[in-house]
Amino acid sequence: MGIEDHVAQLRAKHLELEAAIEEENGRPHPDDIHLHDLKRQKLRVKDEITRCTAH
Repeated sequence: MGIEDHVAQLRAKHLELEAAIEEENGRPHPDDIHLHDLKRQKLRVKDEITRCTAH
C-alpha cells in the first residue's frame, strides 16, 4: 500500500468519525465520554494525515 492509499483510508476514517460525532451530538442525551473518545480518535487521525502529507 502506498502513502496515497494510506492517506485516503485515513481521510475516510476521519469522515466516519465526523459523522459519528454529529450523530452522537444529535441524540437527546449525548454520551459525553463517548463523544470525547470520538473527538480524540478524530484528532489522532488528523495528526496522522498531517504527518503523512508533510513529507
